[in-house]
Amino acid sequence: GSARSMLKDGFADELYGAGQPLDASKYYLIIPDAIGTGQSSKPSDGLRMKFPAYDYDDMVEAQYRLVTEHLGIKHLRLILGNSMGGMHAWMWATDHPEMMDIAVPMAAYPSEMAGRNWMMRRLLVDSIKSDPRWQNGDYREQPPNFHLTYLFFTTATNGGEQALYKAGSSAAGDAWLQERLAAPFNGDANDFIYQWESSHDYNASAHLENIRAHLLAINSADDERNPRVLGIMEREIPRIPHGREYLIPASENTRGHG
Repeated sequence: GSARSMLKDGFADELYGAGQPLDASKYYLIIPDAIGTGQSSKPSDGLRMKFPAYDYDDMVEAQYRLVTEHLGIKHLRLILGNSMGGMHAWMWATDHPEMMDIAVPMAAYPSEMAGRNWMMRRLLVDSIKSDPRWQNGDYREQPPNFHLTYLFFTTATNGGEQALYKAGSSAAGDAWLQERLAAPFNGDANDFIYQWESSHDYNASAHLENIRAHLLAINSADDERNPRVLGIMEREIPRIPHGREYLIPASENTRGHG
């Protein structure tokens, strides 16, 4: 979503430092705020639910135009993204195959948005809209169940069961949840509705043979949003001329989708 997700500890400090894979003293890094997030245009700027609907195609096309028209860059060494950004990386590689040497989609499958992944997104959106204090998007304060609903969604879909179970008691589980409920939560309900609905028609799998880049997909075995039981990557990776997957094994030290 926003560039902040790529600047957090545990991500940025593993990639951008001296001698690290994306050493910022050697490479020119472009980390945009996607439509609907960060400082890009979004419903909370003022239009609320009158904001134009957008989808992943719009978001990737805006990024492509930012790079090629505004910055004047004709070719990129690498496209990398995580979660929604991972799906964007799949789309960059299929829709603009000439633009990059390497693509690294992380925590994302190229297949159609379907199954539990979509159902939980739909329930998240409907739960916010069903709160009487949402008021069709014209609330003065954030709907009270927004934070709780989002925590429910992430707990249910992130995976990482071994790490969660390691705590070993219901009291420990309560403490884990309470810590997250007490943490600052600065999201906007309308922005979240648009962000989650924008994935409804995602499907990068139709043109995987178009990919020219060397593609490294990085996924986690305990990622509930991208479940291994579906066999999607085993089916799709062979279609990519220079494609391979690195699967992070599940353990007490992994956090699924995170």
